[in-house]
Amino acid sequence: MRYLIIGAGPAGLTVGNRLLDKGIEDFRIIEASSEAGGLCRSAEVDGAPLDISGGHFVDVRRPKVNEFLFRFMAEDEMASFDRVTKIRTKESRIGYPYEANIWQLPIDEQVEHLKAIANAGCNTGAPEPENFLEWIPWKLGEKIANEYLFPYNEKIFSVDLATLGTYWMNKLPNVSFEDTLRACLTKKPYGTLPGHARFYYPKKYGSGELWLRMA
Repeated sequence: MRYLIIGAGPAGLTVGNRLLDKGIEDFRIIEASSEAGGLCRSAEVDGAPLDISGGHFVDVRRPKVNEFLFRFMAEDEMASFDRVTKIRTKESRIGYPYEANIWQLPIDEQVEHLKAIANAGCNTGAPEPENFLEWIPWKLGEKIANEYLFPYNEKIFSVDLATLGTYWMNKLPNVSFEDTLRACLTKKPYGTLPGHARFYYPKKYGSGELWLRMA
């Protein structure tokens, strides 16, 4: 045996199939669970599919990835969706990401946000922090930090945000002060917005069906 792959989740299954594509069969995938899929498995609950660790979908941004996945579940077996995410803040519901959609807030709130973002460290020449707690107000200002991103991320991560680094910030939307200002003036979002603004999900099955077929 030339290769041993630990885990039959999406990563392990993809590696295995890519090896097969290259004509390499001298490998084994080992999995502790009774079926493939890892954290992307689905279960049937009262006759309906349920993803066991939250919803998982296929991002549409990378055509080569989609082409690979469609070998196992055809595109016509999937439905495409435009993401609709709303953030509740005080009495308002605004789109995601927050900083690209503050134009949906009352005008006085917009002004306060713009003032705070203009004074954020990234706009005043302050060095970029190395921990997430300090990075949030450095990038987006104290108002968004205190009213949204601090409490939200404390819930998500359940750890002191100062213990988190900033090496993964490229995964977040990138919206500059100029983008936010332009959005407020034109009433539409600007900036580098989420890549999963549009996505695929199986019409009939949970997301785990894709990985069962790949196995």
